[in-house]
Order: sequence, then structure tokens, then C-alpha cells
Amino acid sequence: MIKLSNSGAYLINGCEVIEATAENEALLKSKLGSKYESKEEAAKNTIAYGILADHNTSGNMDKLQIKFDKLTSHDITFVGIIQTARASGLEKFPVPYVLTNCHNSLCAVGGTINEDDHMFGLTCAKKYGGVYVPPHQAVIHQFAREMLAGGGKMILGSDSHTRYGALGTMAVGEGGPELVKQLLSQTYDINMPGVVGIYMTGEPAKGVGPQDVALAIIGAVYANGYVKNKVMEFVGPGVANLSADFRIGVDVMTTETTCLSSIWKTDDKIKEFYDIHGRSEEYKELNPGEVAYYDGMVYVDLSKIKPMIAMPFHPSNTYTIEELNANLKDILHDVEKKALVSLDGKIEYTLTDKIRNGKLYVEQGIIAGCAGGGFENICDAADILKGKSIGADEFTLSVYPASTPIYMELARNGKLADLMATGAIVKTAFCGPCFGAGDTPSHNAFSIRHSTRNFPNREGSKIQNGQISSVALMDARSIAATAANKGYLTAATDMDVEYSGPKYHFDKTIYENRVFDSKGVADPSVEIKFGPNIKDWPKMSQLTDNLVLKVVSEIHDPVTTTDELIPSGETSSYRSNPLGLAEFALSRKDPEYVGKAKEVQKAEKARIAGEDMAAALPEIGEIMATIKKTYTDVNTENTGIGSTIYAVKPGDGSAREQAASCQKVLGGWANIAKEYATKRYRSNLINWGMLPFIYEEEIPFTKGDYIFIPEVAKAIKEKKTEIQAYIVKNGEMKPFTLTMGELTDDEREIILKGCLINYNNRAL
Repeated sequence: MIKLSNSGAYLINGCEVIEATAENEALLKSKLGSKYESKEEAAKNTIAYGILADHNTSGNMDKLQIKFDKLTSHDITFVGIIQTARASGLEKFPVPYVLTNCHNSLCAVGGTINEDDHMFGLTCAKKYGGVYVPPHQAVIHQFAREMLAGGGKMILGSDSHTRYGALGTMAVGEGGPELVKQLLSQTYDINMPGVVGIYMTGEPAKGVGPQDVALAIIGAVYANGYVKNKVMEFVGPGVANLSADFRIGVDVMTTETTCLSSIWKTDDKIKEFYDIHGRSEEYKELNPGEVAYYDGMVYVDLSKIKPMIAMPFHPSNTYTIEELNANLKDILHDVEKKALVSLDGKIEYTLTDKIRNGKLYVEQGIIAGCAGGGFENICDAADILKGKSIGADEFTLSVYPASTPIYMELARNGKLADLMATGAIVKTAFCGPCFGAGDTPSHNAFSIRHSTRNFPNREGSKIQNGQISSVALMDARSIAATAANKGYLTAATDMDVEYSGPKYHFDKTIYENRVFDSKGVADPSVEIKFGPNIKDWPKMSQLTDNLVLKVVSEIHDPVTTTDELIPSGETSSYRSNPLGLAEFALSRKDPEYVGKAKEVQKAEKARIAGEDMAAALPEIGEIMATIKKTYTDVNTENTGIGSTIYAVKPGDGSAREQAASCQKVLGGWANIAKEYATKRYRSNLINWGMLPFIYEEEIPFTKGDYIFIPEVAKAIKEKKTEIQAYIVKNGEMKPFTLTMGELTDDEREIILKGCLINYNNRAL
């Protein structure tokens, strides 16, 4: 199904691939003749390079400083972003900024909190000149596809699944501080990313959907980091065989490969998408140049893709449904073993009890959100289920159209009635099932979902309360086939169905009636509405000359997700309250973390107040005494006290900045890791003034140890990549070396100032 090149590759005339190996050099020169270019020159002919060049303000394509065309956020992130920007002098949104409300849509948890955030967003859209999309109208990414995307444009969103490449828009999902920079007319600074070609051939079999293709790709490239922090560029003759909706469904899942962004060649099917949505002027034909060089090539034979399933607890844990059904006991046992790592053995977890009469029985099906809630997905699911029943047993099916216009069209063409007649429940546009705030299954239940992620807790489990359920990712078509068989796992290709393929008609009336659009005109007279849970960021200190860090958490999982660093679900109602939300930090991974971090923070607060640190944290006296034996000039004025965590590979998953900011407001000054799972998590650390240290060997310290880093501020100023540190223990100091990856000048200054807010306050 999927094959990866072992080298870079040239794409010739958009249809022929020649890998850039030594053996092929003569072939390349003879075939291309005068058109043969160096890798460096041919790399400029990718679609991605052209779009990045158009948005780069640095004049140096190796060191990009990007200004985006548009911004978008949802109601878990926009309050913190705007509060940060306000603290830094925001007066007006300088580019179109859309505030959608699709995460905290359920205004029942936490009293008035969620609707207070919505009113904050509406008044800010009025005051600063933005766009406000009320709850239940559209999930963030569907609204962006329908109303924001444009050929050759770039969009930055504070959600990791900000991906509109199928429509010719390079979109990036980042933590909130990167949007703050854009709101303050600053830039998104990155090195020129590598570009990997996704070369598609063939045509999907009947019953195979976009999630099947996406999961096959994720399974092939995630673990080996093949596209990590790179741009995935979809090319090849197979692209033409995919509808716009199909491409969108594949594209949104590229986030789960850990790539930076995505872009696709465009054609008449994408032009038709813009025509249907009344925005024909936004279409732009995009193709790579006659000879384009890619840093790698992923070969995707669409005709060989089979219905897929990503088993718990990661989208890359993939199997074909056929393979799973044929090896049911063995695969389920293997998943159970892997789960012991993900769940730290804290709770009993079984899947083999789902085997009934030799088949896998699931209790729930969900088709939802930016991945599953598309028009074609739901229409095909309705065709599979038409005239059938999901049954009256445990199995349930919920369908969430991604926007009200899609919902309206499903009502008009009868698909809504077909679904409801089966016993399925059709709900409004809402992202809840994707992050644990909607359709939580029962204890030990197994849910199959056409959504984006299946990390632990994403379905609403509370392991600390003894509650566990799990999610597998599947395509809407195979979920519908399973529903038609009343919960027994079934591939859509096993169903005899004639897909009706109704044409989509977009009706923008509901948006015209309900969406507030300032047209970019700010009204400074508007008073922002603040609910009692909306709090300002606490003051944060500058980096001191030296640092003493206590290791307050130690995580040895192969990957630590942002959901484990700051849980989703019920905590979402506290996203606008930094200190309130921080109480949940690492709660599902290390429940002792918050208390341990606060103990250390007491010492730092005492230091800042000129009080006795040892009275606040008795053990710090001995630590400081040991340090002063060697570093006699260390004192309470030049040496800060903070906490750090160690994780092997933290930051996979969501873009949420709170994974870092919660550590910061609890006194965190650093993370130490073998590597960072995503650029966006590392950026979040930096923007909150936290040092993103790397230590690739087996760690010489353990939870509870203290680490002293002398002249750390000097090391950052002098751009050192190796930083001397010491483990302070039992009256002795044991040296070891931390490393620091590349930092821009601005990033160094942000760390030195203590956070992005301080950096901008001092810049004003």
C-alpha cells in the first residue's frame, strides 16, 4: 500500500519519479538534459517552496520569517491568546482572525464558565475587528475550509489539526503564543522545512474512504519520523481520482504524522469546491514545477488501500480490518500489552473480552468533527445504513456534521432521515468526541470513531477514578458497516452498496444570519465581557544568572502526549483561568506533580520576596550550601529556584499551549527530554520562557534530585549548544552536560525575559 524512498527524489512533469541515488544520476542527466538542476535549485520548484517564499519577510529562504494571511482559534484557546496579546499592547487584529466556538460548546460544565468565554470572544471580535462563529455552527476547520481557505494562502491556527492543504492553502497548527506574535505584527520564525512528496497513483476501491488512506500513511511514517516537522506535498496522477472531500479527509490527518504542514496540487475538483462555496476568486491552480526535488517520497497506491483501523492508543497503531479480524486474539493481546505502557499499569485493561462468537464487538460508533463530519462521509454512511437498524443492544451510533450548512443539506436531501431511522443520533457541529467531552463510552467499552485521535483519555476516561474505555480510529464507511451489523466489526468493502453520491449545495444563509463579521473594522468603544473565571496571567520573573531545578516528575513512556501533560475533557472549562487549569497539570500521568511543583515554587516566591527560602522549603538550605562550596558567588539575587520534568519524547498531539504554560505558572523553568515530539510543543516551552533541554543518554538523575545550572543566562546569550549542569545530592555535585537545540535571537530573548508577555512588554 505504502512505500518510502530511501533518498530524495525528483518529480518530472508531475508524473514521473526518479530517486536521487548515485545509481540514477546518469539517468537523471540524460533524461533532463539542460533542465537538470541541483537538488537545491530543483527544491525551489515545489509548491511548498513557492508559497513559503511568498510569505517570507526575512529575505533569506533558509531562515524564514512568515506572516500569515489569516488566523483562527477555538474557544479552548482564544481567551488565553487574546489575554496574552492584550497584556502585550494589542489594539486591533492586524489580519483576519476567526474565533470559533466548537470545543466548549456544552454550556453545562462549570456553571457559566463556557458561555462566559463565548461572550468574551464575541466582544473581542467587536472590539478588535474579528469574526465570531457561535457554538454549534461549525467546527473550526470546516468553517476555515468553507470561508477562509484560498489558493496559495497561509493560515495559522491554534489547533493542531489546522490543515487546509487540499484546498491549496498551507496551514499550520501552533500553540497560542505564535498567534499572539502575528497579532502583534511579529513573525513565525522557522528554518526552511524539508518537503516530502506524497506520490499518489491508482484509485480507491469502493468502500475505502479518506480515513483509510490517512491511517495507512500514518502507520508507515510516524514511528520512523519520516515527515517530522516537514511539509507533506501531495502530487501524482492519483490525486485527480479523489474528490475534494476525500482529499480534505486525508489532509486533516497529516497532523498525526508530526509533519509541519501540508499542501496538494489543485485542479478542477478544487475549483468546483470554491465555486460551490461562492468563493471562486480564491481558487488557484497549484502544481510543482517541471522538475521538482523532494527530500523524500512516499508512494501511495490508492488501489491497494484496504479499510483500516488504528487500535488504541495511537493513530499509528494500524492494521487492516481484514488483518485484525483474521488474527483477532493475537492482535488484541498485543494491544493489551502496549496499553500497560500507556496506562502505567494503573488500571486493568482488556480487549479480548470483546470477542463474541469469534468476532470483535464494539459498543459505540462516532462519525464526527473535522475528519469524519464531512458531507461525503456522512452520505456514504447513510447509504450503507439505509433501511437497516443499529439494534437495541449496547451499540450506539452518533453522527456530528462538521457544520450547519452540511447539516442543512443532509436534511434537504433526505440522508438525515435515513440515518435517524436506523437509530443513529445526529447532533450539531461539536469537537467534543475528539477530546473527551462528548459521547463518553461506558467503563471498559470500545469505541470506533472517524475522528482524529485515539490517545489515552481522549474518549473521556478517568484512570485515576478507575474508569477506562478506549478508541479505535476507522473510516465513516466501515463504522456504518459495523453499525449495520449491530456492532460487529465489519469493513465497508464487505458490504454490497450502491453509493448515491448526491451533489452538495452550500447555503451560506445561516452564516449570514448568525456569524458576527466585523469586516476587519475594530470598535474600541466596545467593553470586553469578563466572566469570573477569566483571569489574567500571573507575573513571571526573568531568567536569573543561575538556576536550581528540582526534578518533580519523571516520565519514561516512549511518547508523552499533550493530553497527558494537561488533560482535555472536563478541564476545558478552566482554559481561561491559568492558575485554576494548572491544578490539573499531569493529573492523569503523575498526580503528585502539582503538589511537588508548588513546594518548590514556595521557595522561589520567598526568594523574590527577600524571605528565607529554607523556611519555605527546608531541603533547599542544604542544596544551596553544597553549591556554594564550589560557586561562592551564588546568592538569592542571582540564582532562581524552579522545577523541571523529564520525559523521553514529550509533546505529541494537540497544539495547546497550556501543556507548557501550566508548568510555567507552577514555577517550571525547563523540560528535559531525549527529543521533542513536535516543533509546536518546543515552541510553546520557549514562548513561556522555559528551557527546552535535550539529554539523549540514560539520565543520571531521578525524580526528587536537584540540578544546578551555573551561568545559564550567559549560556543562552552566547548561543551555547552545550550547557554545564550538576546533580546536587548528598553534599556533592556530579557534573553532566545538557544540550540546547537551535534558538532564534528572538527566542533567546523571550527565554531571558521569562516569557513572551515580558518580551513584548519590554519591547513596547
